[in-house]
Amino acid sequence: MHYIFIHGLGQNSTTWDKTTSLLSLDDTIDCPDLWKILNGQDATYTNLYHSFVTYCESLPGRLHICGLSLGAIIALNYAIEFPNRIQSMVLVGAQYKVPKNLMKFQNFIFKVMPEKSFIKMGMPKKNILALTNSMIDLDFSLNLKDVSCPTLLVCGKNDNANIRATNDLGNRIQNAEMKIIEDVGHEINTEAPQKLADVLNSFWKREK
Repeated sequence: MHYIFIHGLGQNSTTWDKTTSLLSLDDTIDCPDLWKILNGQDATYTNLYHSFVTYCESLPGRLHICGLSLGAIIALNYAIEFPNRIQSMVLVGAQYKVPKNLMKFQNFIFKVMPEKSFIKMGMPKKNILALTNSMIDLDFSLNLKDVSCPTLLVCGKNDNANIRATNDLGNRIQNAEMKIIEDVGHEINTEAPQKLADVLNSFWKREK
Protein backbone atom coordinates (compact mmCIF):
# COMPACT_ATOMS: atom_id res chain seq x y z
CA MET A 1 0.00 0.00 0.00
CA HIS A 2 1.30 3.44 -0.93
CA TYR A 3 0.65 6.70 0.92
CA ILE A 4 1.14 9.67 -1.40
CA PHE A 5 1.64 13.20 -0.05
CA ILE A 6 1.19 16.07 -2.54
CA HIS A 7 2.65 19.43 -1.59
CA GLY A 8 1.15 22.86 -2.16
CA LEU A 9 2.16 25.83 -4.28
CA GLY A 10 5.23 27.46 -2.75
CA GLN A 11 6.28 24.13 -1.22
CA ASN A 12 8.25 21.11 -2.36
CA SER A 13 8.35 17.45 -1.38
CA THR A 14 10.56 18.10 1.67
CA THR A 15 7.84 20.16 3.36
CA TRP A 16 6.17 16.85 4.27
CA ASP A 17 9.29 15.49 6.03
CA LYS A 18 8.37 16.48 9.59
CA THR A 19 4.80 15.22 9.26
CA THR A 20 5.69 11.90 7.64
CA SER A 21 8.41 11.22 10.22
CA LEU A 22 5.70 11.23 12.89
CA LEU A 23 3.35 8.80 11.16
CA SER A 24 2.73 5.25 12.39
CA LEU A 25 2.73 3.61 8.97
CA ASP A 26 4.33 0.36 7.90
CA ASP A 27 3.67 0.94 4.21
CA THR A 28 5.48 2.97 1.56
CA ILE A 29 5.37 6.76 1.81
CA ASP A 30 5.81 8.72 -1.43
CA CYS A 31 6.25 12.51 -1.59
CA PRO A 32 6.59 13.43 -5.27
CA ASP A 33 8.03 16.79 -6.19
CA LEU A 34 5.42 18.27 -8.51
CA TRP A 35 7.88 20.51 -10.31
CA LYS A 36 10.23 17.61 -11.07
CA ILE A 37 7.55 15.25 -12.37
CA LEU A 38 6.38 18.06 -14.68
CA ASN A 39 9.65 17.18 -16.46
CA GLY A 40 10.15 20.37 -18.44
CA GLN A 41 6.60 20.65 -19.80
CA ASP A 42 4.79 23.98 -19.88
CA ALA A 43 3.65 24.90 -16.38
CA THR A 44 -0.10 24.49 -16.74
CA TYR A 45 -2.49 22.74 -14.40
CA THR A 46 -3.43 20.23 -17.11
CA ASN A 47 0.20 19.23 -17.66
CA LEU A 48 0.87 19.07 -13.94
CA TYR A 49 -2.18 16.91 -13.26
CA HIS A 50 -1.42 14.50 -16.10
CA SER A 51 2.17 14.23 -14.89
CA PHE A 52 0.80 13.22 -11.50
CA VAL A 53 -1.49 10.64 -13.14
CA THR A 54 1.52 9.17 -14.94
CA TYR A 55 3.41 9.07 -11.65
CA CYS A 56 0.56 7.15 -10.00
CA GLU A 57 0.42 4.68 -12.88
CA SER A 58 3.88 3.48 -11.86
CA LEU A 59 2.63 2.52 -8.38
CA PRO A 60 0.85 -0.80 -7.77
CA GLY A 61 -2.44 -1.32 -5.97
CA ARG A 62 -4.80 1.13 -4.35
CA LEU A 63 -3.53 4.40 -2.94
CA HIS A 64 -3.97 6.46 0.20
CA ILE A 65 -3.57 10.05 -0.94
CA CYS A 66 -3.08 13.29 0.99
CA GLY A 67 -2.79 16.74 -0.57
CA LEU A 68 -2.47 20.29 0.73
CA SER A 69 -3.84 23.31 -1.17
CA LEU A 70 -2.72 22.79 -4.79
CA GLY A 71 -1.95 19.21 -3.79
CA ALA A 72 -5.50 18.84 -2.46
CA ILE A 73 -6.94 20.01 -5.79
CA ILE A 74 -4.83 17.44 -7.61
CA ALA A 75 -5.86 14.71 -5.14
CA LEU A 76 -9.54 15.57 -5.54
CA ASN A 77 -9.22 15.61 -9.33
CA TYR A 78 -7.57 12.18 -9.24
CA ALA A 79 -10.19 10.70 -6.90
CA ILE A 80 -12.95 11.89 -9.23
CA GLU A 81 -11.29 10.48 -12.35
CA PHE A 82 -9.85 7.26 -10.88
CA PRO A 83 -12.11 6.20 -7.99
CA ASN A 84 -11.00 2.57 -8.21
CA ARG A 85 -7.40 3.50 -7.41
CA ILE A 86 -8.14 5.38 -4.19
CA GLN A 87 -8.33 3.62 -0.83
CA SER A 88 -8.72 6.86 1.13
CA MET A 89 -8.14 10.57 0.69
CA VAL A 90 -7.12 13.47 2.93
CA LEU A 91 -7.63 17.04 1.72
CA VAL A 92 -5.84 19.77 3.69
CA GLY A 93 -6.83 23.42 3.16
CA ALA A 94 -8.76 22.40 0.07
CA GLN A 95 -10.82 24.19 -2.54
CA TYR A 96 -13.11 22.45 -5.04
CA LYS A 97 -13.77 25.61 -7.05
CA VAL A 98 -10.90 28.03 -7.43
CA PRO A 99 -11.93 31.41 -5.95
CA LYS A 100 -11.17 33.72 -8.87
CA ASN A 101 -10.81 36.93 -6.91
CA LEU A 102 -8.45 35.32 -4.42
CA MET A 103 -6.37 33.77 -7.21
CA LYS A 104 -6.18 37.09 -9.08
CA PHE A 105 -5.03 38.81 -5.89
CA GLN A 106 -2.42 36.10 -5.32
CA ASN A 107 -1.21 36.51 -8.90
CA PHE A 108 -0.87 40.27 -8.36
CA ILE A 109 1.30 39.61 -5.30
CA PHE A 110 3.40 37.13 -7.28
CA LYS A 111 3.93 39.67 -10.06
CA VAL A 112 5.46 42.25 -7.71
CA MET A 113 7.61 39.72 -5.83
CA PRO A 114 11.29 39.54 -6.86
CA GLU A 115 12.50 36.52 -8.81
CA LYS A 116 14.67 35.35 -5.90
CA SER A 117 11.55 34.80 -3.80
CA PHE A 118 10.58 31.93 -6.09
CA ILE A 119 13.79 29.96 -5.66
CA LYS A 120 12.44 27.94 -2.73
CA MET A 121 9.35 27.06 -4.79
CA GLY A 122 11.55 25.22 -7.28
CA MET A 123 10.10 27.01 -10.32
CA PRO A 124 10.81 30.35 -12.03
CA LYS A 125 8.40 33.20 -11.41
CA LYS A 126 6.98 33.05 -14.96
CA ASN A 127 6.13 29.35 -14.52
CA ILE A 128 4.36 29.91 -11.21
CA LEU A 129 2.29 32.69 -12.80
CA ALA A 130 1.50 30.49 -15.81
CA LEU A 131 0.35 27.69 -13.51
CA THR A 132 -1.88 29.86 -11.34
CA ASN A 133 -3.40 31.56 -14.39
CA SER A 134 -4.25 28.15 -15.85
CA MET A 135 -6.19 27.24 -12.68
CA ILE A 136 -8.61 30.20 -12.70
CA ASP A 137 -11.53 28.22 -14.16
CA LEU A 138 -11.11 24.96 -12.21
CA ASP A 139 -14.44 23.84 -10.76
CA PHE A 140 -15.25 20.33 -9.50
CA SER A 141 -18.64 21.24 -8.01
CA LEU A 142 -20.61 18.89 -10.25
CA ASN A 143 -18.21 15.98 -9.68
CA LEU A 144 -18.12 15.87 -5.89
CA LYS A 145 -20.97 13.35 -5.86
CA ASP A 146 -18.62 10.91 -7.64
CA VAL A 147 -16.15 10.81 -4.74
CA SER A 148 -16.88 7.60 -2.87
CA CYS A 149 -13.70 6.83 -0.92
CA PRO A 150 -13.38 7.53 2.82
CA THR A 151 -12.33 11.18 2.95
CA LEU A 152 -10.87 13.32 5.71
CA LEU A 153 -11.10 17.10 5.36
CA VAL A 154 -8.55 19.03 7.42
CA CYS A 155 -8.29 22.79 7.83
CA GLY A 156 -6.56 25.15 10.21
CA LYS A 157 -8.92 27.23 12.33
CA ASN A 158 -7.02 30.34 11.17
CA ASP A 159 -7.11 29.41 7.48
CA ASN A 160 -9.83 31.92 6.65
CA ALA A 161 -9.44 31.51 2.89
CA ASN A 162 -10.27 27.80 2.92
CA ILE A 163 -12.38 26.95 5.96
CA ARG A 164 -15.68 27.69 4.21
CA ALA A 165 -14.78 25.44 1.28
CA THR A 166 -13.82 22.71 3.76
CA ASN A 167 -17.26 22.93 5.34
CA ASP A 168 -18.89 22.82 1.90
CA LEU A 169 -16.88 19.75 0.95
CA GLY A 170 -18.00 18.06 4.16
CA ASN A 171 -21.61 18.53 3.10
CA ARG A 172 -21.08 17.45 -0.51
CA ILE A 173 -18.77 14.43 -0.31
CA GLN A 174 -20.22 11.17 0.94
CA ASN A 175 -18.15 9.29 3.53
CA ALA A 176 -16.40 12.53 4.50
CA GLU A 177 -15.42 13.65 7.96
CA MET A 178 -13.93 16.99 8.94
CA LYS A 179 -11.24 18.02 11.40
CA ILE A 180 -10.54 21.67 12.23
CA ILE A 181 -7.16 22.16 13.92
CA GLU A 182 -6.99 24.98 16.45
CA ASP A 183 -4.34 27.74 16.40
CA VAL A 184 -3.07 26.81 12.94
CA GLY A 185 -3.20 28.51 9.55
CA HIS A 186 -2.95 27.15 6.02
CA GLU A 187 0.34 25.24 5.80
CA ILE A 188 -0.36 22.76 8.57
CA ASN A 189 2.35 20.37 7.40
CA THR A 190 5.01 22.94 8.33
CA GLU A 191 3.20 24.94 11.04
CA ALA A 192 1.97 22.01 13.13
CA PRO A 193 3.32 18.68 11.84
CA GLN A 194 2.63 16.86 15.11
CA LYS A 195 -1.02 17.94 15.16
CA LEU A 196 -1.45 16.92 11.53
CA ALA A 197 0.33 13.60 12.07
CA ASP A 198 -1.95 12.81 15.03
CA VAL A 199 -5.03 13.43 12.88
CA LEU A 200 -3.66 11.33 10.01
CA ASN A 201 -2.64 8.45 12.30
CA SER A 202 -6.11 8.33 13.79
CA PHE A 203 -7.82 8.39 10.38
CA TRP A 204 -5.60 5.85 8.68
CA LYS A 205 -5.67 3.47 11.61
CA ARG A 206 -9.36 3.01 10.81
CA GLU A 207 -8.96 2.96 7.01
CA LYS A 208 -6.24 0.33 6.61
